[in-house]
Amino acid sequence: MTKLRFDPQVIPVESLAGEAAVPIDQLTVPALRARFATPPLWTPERSDEHAAQMHTRAPTPAAVLVPIVARAQGPTIMLTQRSEHLTDHGGQVSFPGGRCEASDASVIETALRETEEEVGLNRRHVEVLGTLPDYRTGTGYVVTPVVGIVQPPFDTKADPMEVAELFEVPLAFLMDGAHHQRRGAEFPNGVHRVFYAMPYDRFFIWGATAGMLRNLFHFLRA
Repeated sequence: MTKLRFDPQVIPVESLAGEAAVPIDQLTVPALRARFATPPLWTPERSDEHAAQMHTRAPTPAAVLVPIVARAQGPTIMLTQRSEHLTDHGGQVSFPGGRCEASDASVIETALRETEEEVGLNRRHVEVLGTLPDYRTGTGYVVTPVVGIVQPPFDTKADPMEVAELFEVPLAFLMDGAHHQRRGAEFPNGVHRVFYAMPYDRFFIWGATAGMLRNLFHFLRA
């Protein structure tokens, strides 16, 4: 069983990433569609989660949906607070998603299926734009982020066995380097691991979720 060895919220902030925010006019639904239709040359940010050595099994393929909700007041990203009892990443903020099953035709199918199961969002509301580079977690998963536009109105119904809470964060907040904290922690094997955190309201977005958001940030500002 994977256990978190530290409380990330009490780890001091070492620095802020600090890059300029993605311009608001690049965060509209038409602009997002255009960016994914004609991707720029860009370099993903490498994660050091593997250095934590928190797993011994071979990497498990997984996929998450990065749901960008087309709200009238501006796009938001839908996130979940995972239930505390879950073995991996219990209690943490995450995108809806999970491990790939043999019956899934693709990582996109995995992301849509898992989203329906976890938060009750029907796939007919999701316009898939594309994928971001795989992200390897310290808990032994290789995760493909699938980015999609979610068109309101829609219904959700969180599965309490997996999701404690469902919430949304303005995309403009998350796509601003001034809100991207770098925090560092020492692991028992002597490795100093640096991770990103993006606190918002009462939610603490960090680790793999923050890392994937950083790559969305780099992709949109390239």
